[in-house]
Amino acid sequence: MKKYVMFINFLLFLIVITACNSNSDDNQDNHNSDQNNNTALKVVIDPGHGGKDVGAKGASGQYEKDFTLSVSKKVEKLLEQESEIQVFMTRKDDSFISQESRYRPKYANNLNADLFISIHGNTFSNPNVSGTETFYYHNHSRIFAQIMQKNVVQATGFSNRGIKKENLFVVKDTKMPAALIEVGYLTNPQDESKMWTDDFHDRVAASIVEGIKEYQVKV
Repeated sequence: MKKYVMFINFLLFLIVITACNSNSDDNQDNHNSDQNNNTALKVVIDPGHGGKDVGAKGASGQYEKDFTLSVSKKVEKLLEQESEIQVFMTRKDDSFISQESRYRPKYANNLNADLFISIHGNTFSNPNVSGTETFYYHNHSRIFAQIMQKNVVQATGFSNRGIKKENLFVVKDTKMPAALIEVGYLTNPQDESKMWTDDFHDRVAASIVEGIKEYQVKV
């Protein structure tokens, strides 16, 4: 009888030890997960315009809002594959976002994001105007804008119009390094025909991701 009781107690002891180890592993996993979330680079991708705010109307009659969303979704998909980066989108569908609300910079600031990228297609009355350019506002965004411009212009193959400091609220009101990328001129018929292809979207999205990673290493 004593041997039976001792055997039962031994089994209970093993069960308790196993449970403790399991909880310890679970807690460690949760801790590691929390650490990864805390150390990951938070990147906000902002597809320009949306809803009734169609943005530029291209030479073919297509709207900027659809171009920006398509490219942004590809950027999001690529960034989701990066373990050290967390990606957030200001919109994931054809939603209208009021400029007066200042939602876009507020969204990024409330997240305490590390980087903000607004994606756009350009427009001009002269259909011959072409090129890729990037806007920033704060001095701490200048290097980021330079890196993004360098990478994106390589992907587009358009003329390099450089970076410019501009009083645009999405790059002015954001607290983190921020860049607004004008990928190309939708009003240029030759450029626009390239800008609506999947291959072009893939190249631009990949270049934006490379720019983010390059900046991440440099800072």
